[in-house]
Amino acid sequence: MKLPILLRKIHHWGSIVIAIPLVVMIGAGIFLQLKKEIDWIQPPSRTGVVTNQVPPTTVAELFEAAAGVPEAGINTWSDLDRVDFKPDRGIIKFISKSRWEVQVDTTTVEVLQVSYRRSDLIESIHDGSFFAGEATKLYLFLPAGIALFVLWLTGLYMFFLPYFKKAQKKNKKNKKKARV
Repeated sequence: MKLPILLRKIHHWGSIVIAIPLVVMIGAGIFLQLKKEIDWIQPPSRTGVVTNQVPPTTVAELFEAAAGVPEAGINTWSDLDRVDFKPDRGIIKFISKSRWEVQVDTTTVEVLQVSYRRSDLIESIHDGSFFAGEATKLYLFLPAGIALFVLWLTGLYMFFLPYFKKAQKKNKKNKKKARV
């Protein structure tokens, strides 16, 4: 089988095989591109009291302020997914495992914002770990990404092949003219 025909078949059937995972990746990827522009996806960071000094509060006091927000479901440190310090904004973000985000001013210990954070969920959909954990991520979405790369390569080949063939014919024609 000639290379162009083989690559065309790989391109054709590979497109079918990766269609569903690719649509999921692209859709979630679009949402992730917009996470800073759309508050529904990821809450914007508020600004607290910003000083050039270490805040006078302790992490325990800041945690207590976040734990005082019932919808966040933060009772112990193990209820947290992560904690983001934002010294340039004067805040600390407590992000619970239930995806609630509580932003607390590091100086006044005031709760500035409580919002549901969807960006982490969308990211897990994007990388495939949402569906069945690491197995789906590694054995479905990773191969789909590799297959997409192969489709890109075969697509480039098929796109430029006619131009290459046309240039070859033109060179042959010019060489024939030069000999005559």
